[in-house]
Amino acid sequence: MTRARWALAGVLVVALVLYTWALSGMANTYYSAAVLSATRSWKAFFFGALDAGSFITVDKPPLALWVMALSARVFGFSTWSMLVPQALAGVAAIAVVYSAVRRNMSPYFGVRRAEAAGLLAAIAMTLTPITVAINRDNNPDTLLVLLLTVAAWFCLEALRTGRPRRLLLCAMFVGLGFNTKMLQAYLVLPAFALAYLLCARTGLARRIGHLLAAGAVLVVSSAWWMVIVDLWPAASRPYVGGSADNTVWDLVVGYNGLGRIFGQGGGGRGPTFGGEPGAGRLFNEVMAGQISWLLPLCAIALLVALAAGLRARGPERTWTWGPWLVWGGWLAVHVVVFSFSSGTFHPYYSTAMAPAVAALTGMGGVLMWRLYREGHALGWALPLAVAVIGGWAFAVLRRTPEWMPWLAWAVLAATVLAGLALVLARVRRGAALTVTGLTLALVAGLAGPAAYAVTPLQSPVNGTNPTAGPNTGRGGFGGPAGMPGGRPPTGDRPPTGDGAPGGQATPTGGRGNQGFSGGRGVGAELTNHLLANRGNAEWLVAVGSAQQAASLILSTGRPVIAMGGFTGSDPAMTAERLEELTSSGRLRYVLPGGRGGADAAAWVREKCTEVQGQNGLYACS
Repeated sequence: MTRARWALAGVLVVALVLYTWALSGMANTYYSAAVLSATRSWKAFFFGALDAGSFITVDKPPLALWVMALSARVFGFSTWSMLVPQALAGVAAIAVVYSAVRRNMSPYFGVRRAEAAGLLAAIAMTLTPITVAINRDNNPDTLLVLLLTVAAWFCLEALRTGRPRRLLLCAMFVGLGFNTKMLQAYLVLPAFALAYLLCARTGLARRIGHLLAAGAVLVVSSAWWMVIVDLWPAASRPYVGGSADNTVWDLVVGYNGLGRIFGQGGGGRGPTFGGEPGAGRLFNEVMAGQISWLLPLCAIALLVALAAGLRARGPERTWTWGPWLVWGGWLAVHVVVFSFSSGTFHPYYSTAMAPAVAALTGMGGVLMWRLYREGHALGWALPLAVAVIGGWAFAVLRRTPEWMPWLAWAVLAATVLAGLALVLARVRRGAALTVTGLTLALVAGLAGPAAYAVTPLQSPVNGTNPTAGPNTGRGGFGGPAGMPGGRPPTGDRPPTGDGAPGGQATPTGGRGNQGFSGGRGVGAELTNHLLANRGNAEWLVAVGSAQQAASLILSTGRPVIAMGGFTGSDPAMTAERLEELTSSGRLRYVLPGGRGGADAAAWVREKCTEVQGQNGLYACS
């Protein structure tokens, strides 16, 4: 292998260590319960059901669950069998970013400089703090990032060759991303389509035809699972969690679509785990340390690339803009949407920006270095960029002066010395000064994110609201950057026997405090009573929300009905459905709660018998 390939291998090893070091706990118990259920029932597997009895699905498509569940079926359900595929997906995304940058910048930079750009991109992505946090978790964002990165790779190949097959593969992978996290996958489409329309190496009529064909592939690869589920008779499949009318279409358009942008119900503000919406959201006290470190560099790089591209002549100018449009458009759309969305927004959503930030960092850094070496006037952008990103890193680190107080000043010193060295080297042409300046510039730009990136390794995996960095009390629920919240269970493997003790099954998973109504704790005594008296019932109990259900599923290994879904307000359970389940013997116990299903709760209190001393439990046999 070449030295660049050895260096890449080293970066990937570092990434794998960051993503797998000391994995423990059940991460996001909402998804963990669905993974366990998928190992017990192929029906639950296909639909992405929370419980093995397939009463209700999780509120996302099942592709990410399928990957983890297949691993758990092969190796047995545990923390490692569930989370290692996530870590490997994160490592693979870094390799794809490296390949995309190297292959597409070689004609412009030359092979060695393109390899340097790819390596810089790989390092930047490896050390993105929020990416480290989410790649140690079981949320679907990790797989989404890999699929969209592969889609970008094929889009860039299509630009370079003008061959439609690569564009069709790009559309297919975006469709797979849709089946991972629905409409968030489509945020890359404006950049991909615009880049191909303007820059692909083929005629305009062919470009338009290729885009239309890619659109058809996108529709098929996106909609196949949704169409199957919505056409399936509702009586013989689980309720679509998160929807108001038991359809995936409503989930796509509402809860996971416009509701994320404008707030649930078209105007209701969602939980602001990432801070209030606005132009400064990605730079606020919650988000800055997660993703913003290199955003100023990306902006400067795009401006320099535009200025340098305008000086080029002929077809070469058009082609060189392609990679910048792909990655720059990806980043710009995500910045706008994430900054101004009024619906539920978690810091870990921003991991979708990491590939674009990394690619622009690598491409932009080498472009500015090339212009600097050539004595071009735009070469002064290099010391300017070093000063900006070093100054911003200092500002971010000083927001938590009690945490590693020396680091901010070390970054500031490295920034000042790097800037001086690069200015003097430009004037005097000194090689030693240049090497010193570049080395200090890397320290100034990467020391802050690197320090944040290692913090998730110091605590159990937090699936509630995974973040990186010091505990500031401003980052939502749990985790290094979160206010005190519930911790996920610490055991690697849930008991599966009928008599397994349940422990204290409290609602700790999911996405913060949205939907914690109905989150009444289910203690060991109640759990043991359910296990001992369930008889031949298919479900152990019906509870108000998915947080209670997930904890019980993981602690007992038995199916549990979440009557109100994740938020506790899904209209999944009705009085008629309860009567059907209890009269058939498939369900014996109900623990009412949650914001939805008032008629069902009233039916339980009227028709069922409260079990004395069992915290509001009703027997309905």
